[in-house]
Amino acid sequence: MEELNYSEIVRKIVKENYQYHTQDSQYETQLILDSERNHYLLISLRWQKEKQDYGCSIHVDIKDGKIWIQQDFTEQGIAQQLLNLGVPKSDIVLAFRSPFVRQFSDFSVN
Repeated sequence: MEELNYSEIVRKIVKENYQYHTQDSQYETQLILDSERNHYLLISLRWQKEKQDYGCSIHVDIKDGKIWIQQDFTEQGIAQQLLNLGVPKSDIVLAFRSPFVRQFSDFSVN
C-alpha cells in the first residue's frame, strides 16, 4: 500500500478552501503553507472603519506523523475531507477539542 503524503494532502485541502474564500472580495485572504515546519493556515482580514476584522478559518499542523486540526471553520470539515482522501482516523487529532474530550471520539487523542 502506498504511503500517504500528509503534507501534500493538507496543502491540497487548504488551497481548495483558499480558492473558495478568495471569491469574497471584502476580505484579504492569506494562504500560509509552511512545509518546512508543517504549519498550514488560512487567514482572512479586513478593516471596517477603525476596527480590524481578523480570523483564522483553518489551522492544521503535522506533528509526529499525525495531522493536528487546530482550527476548522469550514463547511464540510477538515477531518471529513482528510477521511475522504484516505487518511485514517488514527492519524487525525481534533486538537481544537480538549485532550479529555478527544478520548471519546474515534480520532486520535494525540
